[in-house]
Amino acid sequence: MTRATGLDALLPALGPGADFSGLTGADWDVLIRLARAGDVLTRIGQAALASGVDVPPEIARHLASAKRFADRQHEQLALELRVIDRAFATAGVPVIVLKGAAYVMAGLDASAGRTVSDIDLMVSPEALPIAESTLMMAGWLSSTRDAYDQRYYRTWMHEVPPMNHIARGTVIDLHHNILPPSGRIKLDAGVLMDASRALPGFARLRVLSPEDMVLQSAAHLIHEGELDTGLRGIADLDSLVRQFARDGEFFDRLIARAVQMKLALPLHQSFQLARHFLQTPIPADVLAELGARAGVRPGSIRQGFLQWCWKLAIPPRHELRRERWEPVARSSLYLRGHWLRMPPWLLVRHLARKGVRAMFVADKGRQDT
Repeated sequence: MTRATGLDALLPALGPGADFSGLTGADWDVLIRLARAGDVLTRIGQAALASGVDVPPEIARHLASAKRFADRQHEQLALELRVIDRAFATAGVPVIVLKGAAYVMAGLDASAGRTVSDIDLMVSPEALPIAESTLMMAGWLSSTRDAYDQRYYRTWMHEVPPMNHIARGTVIDLHHNILPPSGRIKLDAGVLMDASRALPGFARLRVLSPEDMVLQSAAHLIHEGELDTGLRGIADLDSLVRQFARDGEFFDRLIARAVQMKLALPLHQSFQLARHFLQTPIPADVLAELGARAGVRPGSIRQGFLQWCWKLAIPPRHELRRERWEPVARSSLYLRGHWLRMPPWLLVRHLARKGVRAMFVADKGRQDT
C-alpha cells in the first residue's frame, strides 16, 4: 500500500528509527519534494542512507547530492567561525553561537543533515558596538542601507541588520538577545550569557546551556510569524529534547529555567507541537506542569486556535499538501508574530509602511514589464 499521502510520507521519516523499507517510487517522489520544501531533505537523506535500505539509484542521487551540500556548508561554517574567533581574539567580547551553527559546531544530534544558511551570533547589548565594528573590520558589512530598516532593527529588534561578507558572501545575524526588547516577553540577555558554555576548540566562542538551547528553539518557533522552515524547527527541537533528556534531571531544570525566563508558555506550546508532529517523548506530567506554570486554562479557545494555526502552517508549503484554511492560519500567525514583537502603535505604523512599500514595488514591476 502506498504511503504517498503528503505528510503521511514525510513525518515518519523525520523521527528516530525511521523505516524506509517498502517505499514505492510515488512515496519517494512525495517525500523528496516535501522534504526539500521544508528544508529537511538532508536530514531525511542521511537517515535513509544510514538505514541500509535499498534506495533506488535515481533517489539515491538526490539524497547524496543533498548530503554533499550540507557537508560543504558544515565545512564552510567551521572555516568562517575560525575567522570570527580570530577576529574577536583581542576584542575581549564573549560571543555565543546560536541555532544551527551551534548544533553543528557542538556536534549535537540536531546537526545531522542540518543546513545552515547563515551564522547566528549573540553578544551582550553593551558589547554590540564593539562586536559590530570587529565584524566590519573582518569584512562583514550591513546588508541594508535603507534608513527605516536600520532604525527598525536597531531600535526595536534583538539583532542588527544582517551582515554580508564582502568577498565570500557569508551572512551573519548578530543578536544581542533571543527575543526583541520591544516584545511582550522581556529577557535578560546577561542571564543567557552567564550560563553559556565554552565551545571546544575556540578561544572566544561559546554556546547556550542545554536548557537555554531548548528555550531558544521553542521561543523562535512560537514567536516567529513566518514559518517557512517551521518543520525544521520542530525537528531541531525534537532532536535537542531527545538528546538532553538522557539526563534524567533535564526536564526539572528546564521547567525551572523556563519559569525563571518567563518562557513557560512558548515552551508548553512548542512541546505540544513536537508531540503532535514527531511524537517527541515529553512526559505528560512535564507538559501539565508547564501548562500550569504558564497559566494555560484547559480548553482555552485562544490556545486551541493557535495550535490549529501552527498545525496548518508548520508543514511545508507545497501543492502536494494544500489546505483550504492554510492561508488564514499563516496570516494569523504573521500578525501575531508582529504583535508579540512590538507595541500596537509601532505595529500599525510598521505594517502600513510595509504595505505601501509592497504596493510601490508591485506597481514598479508592472511598469517595467
